Amino acid sequence: MDTGLDFTTIQTILESNAEKVEKLIESYISKKEQLISLLQDVQAEFNYIPQDVIIRISQRLEIPLSQVFSVATFFQAFSLKPRGRHTITVCLGTACHIKGGQRLVDKLGRDYDLKPGETTEDMRFSLETANCLGCCALGPVVVIDGKYESKVTPDKLDKILKKYE
Repeated sequence: MDTGLDFTTIQTILESNAEKVEKLIESYISKKEQLISLLQDVQAEFNYIPQDVIIRISQRLEIPLSQVFSVATFFQAFSLKPRGRHTITVCLGTACHIKGGQRLVDKLGRDYDLKPGETTEDMRFSLETANCLGCCALGPVVVIDGKYESKVTPDKLDKILKKYE
């Protein structure tokens, strides 16, 4: 995956946000049991959880690094890689698959050079797949930034994604 950002650029972004990170961590100093909430706040701030921040959380909260990393990698809502501004989730459950969910994933691959788990070079979109989103009668279903789109066809997907350009 090429995020379009080199290490130096990412490091500069983190350094410029170091004060925000410290304030976030400081607000949880006496609430170590709320590690998940802290990681959610970091995810919301950066759209992923930077490795440097995981290390800093471990140090400041005196929680073993392995525990912080374990929590950060357990939940699918967290990402350790930079993500796009918009997250596209395509349902590939049985009903959505039969109704064309995989064709939508293939189209995103062709049109945006995007595979599940990857982010476009311009950092606009990240693609995820789900085993089931629980709306089988509406399939195939695509979720973009939490907004559900039903009965999505390749043509409809083009129209939907134009809104996010």
